[in-house]
Amino acid sequence: MSISLKELADLCNAKIEGGDPSEIITSAADVTSAQKGQVTQLTNAKYARYFKDSKASACFIAEGFKIDDIPATTALLICTDPEMSFLKAVELLHPTKEYSNLISPQAVIDETAKLGKNVFIGPFAVIGQNAEVGDFSAILPGAYIGNDVKIGQNCRIHPYAVIYDNAVIGNHVIVHSGAIIGADGFGYKFRNNAHVKVPQVGNVIIEDNVEIGANTCIDRGALGSTTIGLGSKIDNLVQIGHNNKIGNHVIMCGLTGVSGSCHIGDYAILAGSSGIADHVNIGQGAVVMARSGVAGNIEAGAHVFGSPAKDKKTAYKEQIALSKLPELIKKIKEIEERLSDLDY
Repeated sequence: MSISLKELADLCNAKIEGGDPSEIITSAADVTSAQKGQVTQLTNAKYARYFKDSKASACFIAEGFKIDDIPATTALLICTDPEMSFLKAVELLHPTKEYSNLISPQAVIDETAKLGKNVFIGPFAVIGQNAEVGDFSAILPGAYIGNDVKIGQNCRIHPYAVIYDNAVIGNHVIVHSGAIIGADGFGYKFRNNAHVKVPQVGNVIIEDNVEIGANTCIDRGALGSTTIGLGSKIDNLVQIGHNNKIGNHVIMCGLTGVSGSCHIGDYAILAGSSGIADHVNIGQGAVVMARSGVAGNIEAGAHVFGSPAKDKKTAYKEQIALSKLPELIKKIKEIEERLSDLDY
């Protein structure tokens, strides 16, 4: 999509300083690569060195942001929140693909399934018995929707995602390709020298405005439900075990693994490659830093790091101390040698 600089500024609540208001903006780019006809953003002074040579036609900056060496060909779009204004510009210039009201003849849809208004069902998608797909939702090619699944309005299920039976999906939910929602939880009892499977008969409930990344797996509850709260965002390659209760607006970064029966409080952040043992409670707003291993409960608002995870300040001090070990060992050996000489 193309739009004039003035129209872009008006739609993004920005004031133009410099440049030609009639210039056409065709796309968005980062500050290191933006060219003529593109808009960018500058929100951190450390990137100012790239901006002085920028060929961008426009740049969002905050009110009062001081910058030297503004390129003569670049208009400034001054606003209160340049990051959000830039996101709005990206949405305007790169609109999300819309799927029209279409049911592909190659789709396999059970006669008992219920489809809402203006639903898109792509080729080779499968919709099971008594499944429901809400208004304006899109089930893209090759996706599998099991029996008795309920999908809300304005959802998008990407190609080759799999949603097992009885899952409940809210409104405005995005499930990316390869994600598996509702597979059996990993539960076994060891008897007579063999692992006996614990039946997994629960489901998964995903509330509104959740996004689930590619190849992420969310296991269904053994008896009850595994739940993902309102507005939570789950990255690619995340494993969520059975009967977990994930709160509202939780962030879970790539390669995170959460064992069964945990409770993750609202607004918590689990950074990349963090691992959570079973039956752990992580408090509201807590942050588990990258590659940390959590074996016990984490208080609300705490920031933890390491394996086993502990308060980040304590963990950092330990890391610093460990870095000094080679020097300390060398000094100890020198002292031992001197003491040995004294024996004679």
